[in-house]
Amino acid sequence: MQEMVIYGVSFDMVGKQPIVLLKAVDSNRFLPIWIGHPEAAAILMRLQGQTTPRPMTHDLMVDIFGELEVRCTQVVVTELRDNTFFATITLTTGSVDHNIDARPSDALALAVRAGAPIYVAADVLAESAIEFEHEVEDTEEVVERFKDFLDDVTPEDFAGGDS
Repeated sequence: MQEMVIYGVSFDMVGKQPIVLLKAVDSNRFLPIWIGHPEAAAILMRLQGQTTPRPMTHDLMVDIFGELEVRCTQVVVTELRDNTFFATITLTTGSVDHNIDARPSDALALAVRAGAPIYVAADVLAESAIEFEHEVEDTEEVVERFKDFLDDVTPEDFAGGDS
């Protein structure tokens, strides 16, 4: 598994579908994951430090976890199957871990609220990651290069196997 951070949220140029961009903590590997508009808004709101007058769904879940003394200890993007990413959320009660199946978008929205680390399985990265060859320091440069990439990519490009 590779630890990742949420690098940003963008939109593909063709269908205007939101994409969350994960970046490896120790390299220039990026993983784009197509997500829904509500989840993109939930992730962006938290990344930008915005709040709502009443708790939204992911905020409510984290509040419930706190009241029940449950911790969200990690999220993992576990696999890519039939153009769909899968994830697990690890919830810890006492010394017991519970791995809960989740959509990556929901898992990421929870992770940013709970401060939980984000991981991606090595085989998912091998199949779907984008790697920049030179050191990336300028966020705007990455975003521009990513937007160029998005002009021509479709979810089917990440299907794997023979095309």
